[in-house]
Amino acid sequence: MTQLHGKTAIITGASSGIGHATARLFAREGCRLVVAARRKAQLDALVGEIREAGGEAVALAGDVKDEAFAKALVDEAVGRFGGLDIAFNNAGILGQMGPVPEMARTSWAEVIETNLTSAFLGAKYQIPAMIRRGAGSVIFTSTFVGHTAGMPGMAAYAASKAGLLGLMRVLAVEFGSQGIRVNALVPGGTDTPAATEFATSEETKAFVRGLHALKRIATPEEQARSALYLASDASSFTTGSTLMVDGGVSINRT
Repeated sequence: MTQLHGKTAIITGASSGIGHATARLFAREGCRLVVAARRKAQLDALVGEIREAGGEAVALAGDVKDEAFAKALVDEAVGRFGGLDIAFNNAGILGQMGPVPEMARTSWAEVIETNLTSAFLGAKYQIPAMIRRGAGSVIFTSTFVGHTAGMPGMAAYAASKAGLLGLMRVLAVEFGSQGIRVNALVPGGTDTPAATEFATSEETKAFVRGLHALKRIATPEEQARSALYLASDASSFTTGSTLMVDGGVSINRT
């Protein structure tokens, strides 16, 4: 039997990168999906691919900063598939990069709201639905930036992603007794549109690869397999955890 047979998941940031790869993998593992992002065309293409392969998925396009959208995703999961078991709160942006004194407050707020507040809004509606099921797995996509390393020019991104780890730990202890597990995926460099946005030259790309002990960056599919672990019963005694899938970037000094 597939690992997520009979389960229903919400995946945000599903139009590309880690979210897209995770949606495809979860579908292959028998999961019914509500996929979310801002770009409707990409979501529709993803749903079409999943359905053609025999899976079940529906797309909702919207802004994760919008509380009504967070509620709508849960309502869709419950209304269409009968409940919610897994939430992969993965949507995020790099935002404006540069020194803090040069950063506009609006740029700071955009990153915090997209990366951190959206996760709060997601959990606010996801967790009650999971409690009604008797169990559930909530996963946040964080990063090593702001957790094990500081990188110049990335203050808003680092603060938002580090904030996710605090939120994750509190939710894990608040709802563990009700069968809800809450964990964070902590990727290293991964071949996503955000990575391309950060590393725009071959020299920068080589520098980023060299930061990792494995001397390469991950594929989105490698991150998706770790998200699958956190979503599945394989991690049934794992909560409040930061799963480091960072290629050794956090420990490398070579």
